[in-house]
Amino acid sequence: MGQTLSGLLTSVRAIAGRPGTPPRARPGGGPDPELLAALRHCGDHLAALAASGPLTDARRTRLIASIGALTTACSTPDADAFDALLRTGQQALDSGGDAGARLALALADEATVLRGRSKGAWRLRGNALDALGRSEEAITAYERHLALQQNAAASRDVERRIATLRAAGDRIDEALALVGGGEGATGAGADAGAVRLSRHLPAADALTAFTELVRLRTAERGAADPAVRRLAALYAEHRRLADRDPMADPLLGGAEPIGVPGLRRFLAGRTVCLVADTPHTAEQEQRPGSSPAALIGGYDLVVRCDAVRHAAPTARTDLHAVTLRGDSPWKGPRWDRRATARLVFGDPLPHWRLALRSRLVPGAQDRIGDATLRRPLHDPALLAEAAADADEPASTAFTVLRLLDFLGTPARVDLIGFEGPAALPPREREWIEARAGRTDDTAVRITLR
Repeated sequence: MGQTLSGLLTSVRAIAGRPGTPPRARPGGGPDPELLAALRHCGDHLAALAASGPLTDARRTRLIASIGALTTACSTPDADAFDALLRTGQQALDSGGDAGARLALALADEATVLRGRSKGAWRLRGNALDALGRSEEAITAYERHLALQQNAAASRDVERRIATLRAAGDRIDEALALVGGGEGATGAGADAGAVRLSRHLPAADALTAFTELVRLRTAERGAADPAVRRLAALYAEHRRLADRDPMADPLLGGAEPIGVPGLRRFLAGRTVCLVADTPHTAEQEQRPGSSPAALIGGYDLVVRCDAVRHAAPTARTDLHAVTLRGDSPWKGPRWDRRATARLVFGDPLPHWRLALRSRLVPGAQDRIGDATLRRPLHDPALLAEAAADADEPASTAFTVLRLLDFLGTPARVDLIGFEGPAALPPREREWIEARAGRTDDTAVRITLR
């Protein structure tokens, strides 16, 4: 991929020029200036990818292929490269991260200049601004898309998103009115610290400011104060709206969505075991009267991960966790193993939602983790760790283990059967061993807490 990436970057630079030189239309019916500018943005992004080392992320690989198609379209006489431009913008958005969203926004900006009445270009711009947390600007772009969109059915998801973004902003406005600060207020009151909150802030900044506002007002008046309680409720609603639409999703098979507070309550005071899915452990668990069967049966909650191939279909599963891996959108077998609660880890958010809607089986779970639990290792509101090396992503068992440890409410967390073929990678094993209370070799059990 290194040579291919370098060759593509050379082609892009040859057509669009290098940084520091303004894009210009070529004589003889060459690409429009907006297309050349778009290629320049793609070239800058490719250069950053090349500097980041080997590429193993399938989403970035698809983005590079899309940039290649756009480059070809721009270098082909009389070719219409507009559709390739929009596809590249969407692939940039799907690649995840702020860098991908910024590239998508830059390409959408060029597309809206090139064709101001393109509903696809305005929707791409709205999606990119939304991904960057620029909610008010996203609403404006979405409204422009709706004004051009004549298919009402195709517009419903955009209308719902606008309603969600506005509702989140309304919670901020009500919070500001509650503390007497008004738009752009400073602090939790007249004499509070310099905390600025506004619906016009980027989403991450608004969340930080809202969090600090609640903290300051709680410290000032106490949690029992009616105004503080209302402020905390507004904050909780704002957090919920930041990750999912305000209405219940009818496609979740009747399962109750739970977030971090709900999962904490689900785990509180209970003993938990993560059971490795190996032939040996499954055989021992199914044997009546065996020590492993009695051991596992003694826990309040049994956790299993990913595709459970060896445990019996009727084997008890209180919490099932699965990580969406490989190419997105993620397609695969439906999750039909019965579990009290199910957690699904994955990013980006739109494809995570699509996976839930297509792979959840009605009645197979009572609770389903909501979007606030989809990336616990990297979510700033949870563990907030830097993204791991794509060559060695965290295992599902390790993600669950870190989440349980972070929440801190289970009475006990044990790992059973994670030896031999089921052993976790060295980096994860090292983290566990540094925190393990004890290891029971006879039961192949590691007690974390």
